[in-house]
Parts: sequence; C-alpha cells; structure tokens
Amino acid sequence: MNLFIDKLLLFASSMIIYLTISHFSADVIPVIITVIFTCLLSYFDKLKKRLILTAGFVLCSLFLPALCLFLPLLCYDLLFTRAQWIGLFACASLVRFMQQSNAPINAALAVLVIFLFVLKYRTAAFERIKINFYDLRDTTKELARQLKQQNQELIKNQDDQVTLATLDERNRIAREIHDNVGHLLSRALLQIGAMLTISRDQKTNESLNTLKETLTQAMNSIRISVHDLHDHSFNMHLQLNELVKAFTFCPITFDYSIQHPPNSKVSYAFVSIVKEALANIVRHSNASQASITFREHPAFFQLIVSDNGHVHNYNPDNGIGLKNINDRVEAFHGLLHIGIDKGFELFITIPKENKIL
Repeated sequence: MNLFIDKLLLFASSMIIYLTISHFSADVIPVIITVIFTCLLSYFDKLKKRLILTAGFVLCSLFLPALCLFLPLLCYDLLFTRAQWIGLFACASLVRFMQQSNAPINAALAVLVIFLFVLKYRTAAFERIKINFYDLRDTTKELARQLKQQNQELIKNQDDQVTLATLDERNRIAREIHDNVGHLLSRALLQIGAMLTISRDQKTNESLNTLKETLTQAMNSIRISVHDLHDHSFNMHLQLNELVKAFTFCPITFDYSIQHPPNSKVSYAFVSIVKEALANIVRHSNASQASITFREHPAFFQLIVSDNGHVHNYNPDNGIGLKNINDRVEAFHGLLHIGIDKGFELFITIPKENKIL
C-alpha cells in the first residue's frame, strides 16, 4: 500500500511539472508511455525484468525528452537495490534535459529527485520494521508453542512418575501384607491345627474350629486383597514406556492403541516379550531403527516388534529367547509369526479372555 501511495505522489508531482511546460501540455504520449511502464514494473517481481523495463524507459527518454520528467517515478522500484546503478544513466538523461530547460523547471526536478529519495527511504524503513515485526511475531508464536508442548510433556511425565510411585507403593503394601500378616495368619492356623490334634475336650475343639474358620476367612480375604493390590500395581503402558525410554541401542518408535488392557497375567507376558525382543535387537541386530506397535482389536491383542537390521543365518530352532517368547504366546493360545524379509519382525496375536476356548 505504501508503494502505491509513493508512486501516486511521484506521478502527481511529475504531472504538475509536466503540465507547467506549455509545449508539452497537449502531448499525452509521454503520459501514456509512463503509465504503461509503471504498470509493468508493478506487475513483474523479478529484478532482471524491472531492470530491463527501466533501462528501456531511460533509452526512450533520450528520444522523447518529455519522459525525463517521469524518470524519478520509473527509478523508484530500483532505488536501494542491487540494480540502482541504472539511476546513473537516468541522471545523465535528466541532466541533459535540465540543460535545455529553464531554472524553475530544473529546481522543481531537483526537489522531485529529493522527494523520491525521501519517500523511498521512508517506505524501505517501514518495510524493514514490518518484516522484523512479522519475524518477531512468528518467533514468539513458535517459542510459545514449543513452551506449551514442553509444559505438556513435563506434566505428562510428572503424572507418569506419580502413577509409577503410586503403583510401587501398592506393590510394597501388597508385599508387606503377604510377607508379614499372611505368614502370621498361616502360623496361627498351623498352631490351631496342632491344638486340635492334641486336644480331647469337645467344647475346646468346637471353639478352636470356630477360630480356625474365622482365621481361614481372614486369610482368604487378605489373599484376595493382596492379589487385587498386586494386579492394580502393574500398569502395562507405563512399563512399556519405561522399556522404550531405556532402549538406547537405536532410535525406536512406540505406537500404543489399547483402550481396555488385558489382565495382569497377559500384561506381564506382553512386557516380558517386549523385554526379550529388545534384548535380541541389542545382542544380534545391526539395526538403525526399531519399532513397537501394540494395538487392540475386537477379538485379540496385536503386538509387532520390528527392526530394519540385516538377518543372516536365521534358524528358528536356535535361540532360547525366541523359544521363551513362543512359549509365552502359546500359553495364552496366541500365534507368533516371525518375518525376515525387511529386517526382523515379531508379529504376535493373543485372543482376549472371552475368546479363549
């Protein structure tokens, strides 16, 4: 917009000078030529084309002196650019014209040239400020986006750490109950059993049997509570995330799409399989990229562990690690497929509980 206003001001100023010259006032050809060249300069963005157009206008001004009055307008686009040297030729043509004009016209042309520099400098400074403002705005937005993303990651990591701490505490409580209270109750049951064996009093035996049943119920209740605590203390997603974070052999991607995690036994099996698979990559592969994909389907869970390493002398009957993986999969009526076409790939499917026969 500023460029358009500057050119409009220069054109109006040139027209005022042009119209004051009586023997040019009836000639519209220079005005038409100026408008055509100015429009073409505004249309083309490449510097080379603008240079050719400006040079052509300067050349025309040698044959049509009235065009010299519009040289400041035509040189506006190339001022303060790499091609501003074309202004030297324009000045030569303008000086040649001023030698043939009177003092007032020459003074007006000198003022017009100064006006050209002032307008161009002001507009160029404004454009630099605007570009710097846009750059600063974009940089600020990018930094704000990165900061927001980092904050979200920190919050997520903090939540994961809290969850892991909670699960560890549950596991500790379950272990304490099992090791202490469970053992005490077991010992009490053994002592009551010994007392029942040596006691001959009928009433005493009835009381001891009642006490034994009460302790047995307490033992069963504690056993159920311990199992529940232990089951809830294991989070498969977090465990797999920890394995991925600890894997530094090569870059690894992790795609987890599970809405309803399997029971604790299947979850333990999946985590153990991933551990074994990652250990095999470290020991036997020359991979530069690995991936873990864990998805849930209506009837089964699907686990894919793959890498892009080269497979040499592969024998499915060798290797304790693969045998352990296969045994874990078969224990849950699952299927294991090993692919070696594009690196090494473990493709595992385990049916959901309600689909196991």
